[in-house]
Amino acid sequence: MNGSGATLVLVVVVGVLAGTGVTLLLERSLTRILLGVVLLGNGVNLLILLGGRSGDAPVVGTAPVDRMSDALPQAMVLTAIVITFGLTAFLLAVAYRSWYLTGNDEVQDDLEDRQVAEMAARNELPARDLGGEGPDGDPEQVDPKPHLRRQHRGETP
Repeated sequence: MNGSGATLVLVVVVGVLAGTGVTLLLERSLTRILLGVVLLGNGVNLLILLGGRSGDAPVVGTAPVDRMSDALPQAMVLTAIVITFGLTAFLLAVAYRSWYLTGNDEVQDDLEDRQVAEMAARNELPARDLGGEGPDGDPEQVDPKPHLRRQHRGETP
């Protein structure tokens, strides 16, 4: 068996990681979005790594130049790992803050987006915004009610 069998398995793994990551990114829970970012990042890293030439370590003097592996995909993957880690840490902080303030990590609907979707379902055009009315006189502006903060143990209302 030649080296194409392992490469085909890795391509399938890249497809599964990317497909699962995109599917999780489309969910409403920030925890699932976080897992989707991690899976998609790992799939892209593996795809970049598959783009390089395999061989000996890319250190001058250890092997002939034609047998060395390509160092550029390895450097790109290391950079992508750091970027994915930073994005993961940020999304983890956002998910924790959302859970702390609202008690869950589900992404809420934007009220104006819901209005646009309802108008699109009825095949209506939005009213023209001529501006200058101010936030109180503009019928297009939505004033959502603020979320109530969760009380912690020992805290009085």
